[in-house]
Amino acid sequence: MKVDLHVHSSLSDGSDTYQAVLDQAVRNDVRILSFVDHDMTGTFKKALPYARQLGIALIPGIEISAYDFKRDRKVHVLGYNYDLDAPHIHELCRPLLERRDAHSVWQIEQIRAAGFDVDPKRIRGRLEPGQSIYKQHIMADITDAHYTSDAYKALYRSLFKGQGAASGDIRYIDIHDALRAIRADGGQAVIAHPGQLDSYDLIEETADQLDGIEQYHPDHDEADIGRVAELCRKHHLFSTGGSDYHGDFGDKVNVGIDKDLLMDDLFD
Repeated sequence: MKVDLHVHSSLSDGSDTYQAVLDQAVRNDVRILSFVDHDMTGTFKKALPYARQLGIALIPGIEISAYDFKRDRKVHVLGYNYDLDAPHIHELCRPLLERRDAHSVWQIEQIRAAGFDVDPKRIRGRLEPGQSIYKQHIMADITDAHYTSDAYKALYRSLFKGQGAASGDIRYIDIHDALRAIRADGGQAVIAHPGQLDSYDLIEETADQLDGIEQYHPDHDEADIGRVAELCRKHHLFSTGGSDYHGDFGDKVNVGIDKDLLMDDLFD
């Protein structure tokens, strides 16, 4: 039996619909799954009827795009099992989604001015009504190259990094506000992939606001797995894990990890 507590759908920055993700989960013997689409909670309610039809238990989830202003670095926060109306999470994340979409529209304008054939109406036509545009959607409108290819990476860097035509970023949510919102809505707060974003010092600082740490992630090596295990023991936190699946908009991974790797706290 497998689980996956870190999956993204086409409702945020994944390429696959939630139906396609759940179909893959069935093929991979995944019985418990959480969609953690960025800064939004709506995927759970949309996916729940189909998940029940397939016999998959869904856990409400979100990945909040936060920032550690003390250390001047991004940090991602996973929230699970929150109250489904989630008023504090929505109040915090709604402005972020609006900032993201406005910034993406600006990026499209800059990329068009640089001579690329990119069409905001064409991009919007592929999205759900009201859905925010992500860089992955812009890239998909420009190139057929896969996310993992050298051509894709080179184009992405030339547009969005350094002095690229569409470089720059939005203001993210303060990490402490993100943790408080999840807890205020009755949820469990988890630091995502600390090995990827170097969030270990932050864990020590915020342990009393946390319920868990993501231990198993494609970007974690054995040293990260061991380090998270030690932090969980030290601070009495549970561990989570997942594929961070984004379909064609991410690394080539399959949905699902071995449930026996994880503690049972999240499933009780």
